[in-house]
Amino acid sequence: MAKGRVRRVMATFTSVVLVIALIAGIGFLYLRGDLNRLICDGACPPQYATAPESMRTAAANAAEAEAVGEGAIGSTALKQAVAGPLAHPALGPRVGFAAVDARDGAPLAGGGTEGLIPASTTKVLTAFAALEVLGPDERFATRVVRSGDTLTLIGGGDPYLVERRPADPPPVVTADLATLADRVARDVGTGRFALTYDAELFRGPSVSPAWEDGYVPSVVAPISALWIDQGRGAGGDPARAAADAFARLLRERGVEVADPARAAAAEGATEVATVRSAPVATIVADLLRTSNNETSEVMFRHIARAVGLDASFEGGAAAVRQTLEQDAISTEGLDLHDGSGLSRRNRISPTTLVQTLVAASRDDRTTATLSGLPVGGFDGTVRSRFEQAPAGLGWVRAKTGTLTGVHSLAGIATLPGGRPVAFAVMVDDTEGINPLETQRALDSVAAAIAGCAC
Repeated sequence: MAKGRVRRVMATFTSVVLVIALIAGIGFLYLRGDLNRLICDGACPPQYATAPESMRTAAANAAEAEAVGEGAIGSTALKQAVAGPLAHPALGPRVGFAAVDARDGAPLAGGGTEGLIPASTTKVLTAFAALEVLGPDERFATRVVRSGDTLTLIGGGDPYLVERRPADPPPVVTADLATLADRVARDVGTGRFALTYDAELFRGPSVSPAWEDGYVPSVVAPISALWIDQGRGAGGDPARAAADAFARLLRERGVEVADPARAAAAEGATEVATVRSAPVATIVADLLRTSNNETSEVMFRHIARAVGLDASFEGGAAAVRQTLEQDAISTEGLDLHDGSGLSRRNRISPTTLVQTLVAASRDDRTTATLSGLPVGGFDGTVRSRFEQAPAGLGWVRAKTGTLTGVHSLAGIATLPGGRPVAFAVMVDDTEGINPLETQRALDSVAAAIAGCAC
């Protein structure tokens, strides 16, 4: 009896391992550099035939890929595949769609340059521009400088700065004020100091006038170059909250400081200590996977600074447009008021989105725009999507966008043979329609691409 139970436990364990291996092997597309390559290199082991139905379908597609091979994508077949899903009544009367071969940008279906409300697919442009102008390895420094008996905490626009490093930190948390306080205490020893804080790196309003009333603080925090925990719970002054936390940390370490006051760092002040953020590529991947509004707005300002403009909402919008145009990406119909997509005044065309995705694949600097996209059915904002469109499970990586009456999906769908299609489908007139039905209709469009015999 005991041996029988052991055998049953081992059989269950083996089945679980196989399903996990399948998800890892065929669910996640390797998009850095060569868009055609899958982790399981076009064919997965035969034991995956015992997986659930949706997984068997994916395994069959992977096995078929080797026979189909690389080649042109049939435009006519693709148009026929998406015609029915695009006509679904849950998408409402205004539907924008574009699909291109992600390898060379060749148009396949749809197109047009009319701007629609993009919601969070705006973050695709923000992510691409950040990687393009800052580079994937750039980090943002939070510093302390000293001038006489005054210490100044200087915000460097680290979107993930925290007060104390958690015991099990997420990948993007690489800088914390406790570590900074340790370094300051080692340098200055015990003593009494004035403490000021400088959050002057960013300019303009911290809350966009193009946002709906009530977004702050429930949906997004006021944007600041100095904050902890992305400004959450900081009221209207994230920089002061961060400075207060830093003062407590210094006192815990025997450095006596007065209550902090806001002031620019003195010219000629000596640097005492620094902590640095995660690399831009890591930050971008997280903001795409989680659709993080605060991170997107911080990066929007860094983009502006990198091209010599004010680090503000207006500067970010101008800088993103400039970056896209320099990469020969269409900006017709483009109207940006923020970097997160919270503004209902934003307008982006499906053509701009797909051209951005194609441009991202051409340079190692920008491929995190693609690898950061969440995988349909498995992670991020599409983790619970594609249940009713299984052809897209694991074969679609896409950024979602959702506001009241607005839904969008933009990303890469992979056809048999590992052939990638960049697509964007956008609707912005669906008030009164069940949003879950609209999302399922969008998923069906992406799944129709992934399952196309093109």
